[in-house]
Amino acid sequence: MDAVKRLHDLIMEADAVAIGGGSGLSAAAGYEYSGERFQKNFAEFIDRYGMTDMYSAGFYPFPTMEEKWAYWSRHIYCNRYDQKQSRLYMDIRSLVDEKEYFVITTNVDHQFWAAGFDEDRIFAVQGDYGQFQCAKACHSRLYDNERQVREMIRQQHGLRIPAALIPKCPVCGGNMEVHLRCDGYFIEDEAWHAACGRYEQFIRRNSGKKLVFLELGVGMNTPGIIKYPFWQMTAKYEHAFYICVNKGQAWAPAEIRDKALCVDTDIAEAVEQLMNDRT
Repeated sequence: MDAVKRLHDLIMEADAVAIGGGSGLSAAAGYEYSGERFQKNFAEFIDRYGMTDMYSAGFYPFPTMEEKWAYWSRHIYCNRYDQKQSRLYMDIRSLVDEKEYFVITTNVDHQFWAAGFDEDRIFAVQGDYGQFQCAKACHSRLYDNERQVREMIRQQHGLRIPAALIPKCPVCGGNMEVHLRCDGYFIEDEAWHAACGRYEQFIRRNSGKKLVFLELGVGMNTPGIIKYPFWQMTAKYEHAFYICVNKGQAWAPAEIRDKALCVDTDIAEAVEQLMNDRT
């Protein structure tokens, strides 16, 4: 595939690479939110509530908190704690290991960390399944949730958890939520702002160099976080170049067409070919 060969050459020639990771990247790694994986892990929930996929299930109006956290503990466990290191993510890391790079991602599954990317070069804009926050953001602290989630999994029965396990805010006593950007109460804590600052510094430091914006699996759900800024910066910076790899959604506006490479193929297949070409 000539496009994949050119993709490899552009990355190798770059002074720096900004990686934008979207949900399509994790799907390509095997972490689909629908189909066989969803049916295998959530059969009882599908039977009772008529759920069709994990994404829409996240908005289900559960009648009780015991039922809500029975589902959400399974959702978090399945997508955050019951995952092996992804070969796809690790291969992508190996492509940029020798480069100055930075990751900005809307994914909340922690896969960039699990694959060994430098934690100081990752900005997870939308949160992390592995953390709880006060549902009303009464204070800005985030709380690691692995122990609580595993206990909910262990003790749930009849698609309910015991009332005593419902997570409560230690400050106001109200409900806790998963740290996901879904309403106006999303907490941008000190670590979030520090990561944002490091990303902005990376862009400023490399804006005059051969800077490749490598967009992987970013759709049109939240294009204002990665896609639109990547387009705008590619147009603005003289030596910047935009690469999009996304099956069925690989395109760029006319304004940057001569500074863009759009590869309409499965990300896993493209990266596998890249790795084969290197050996």
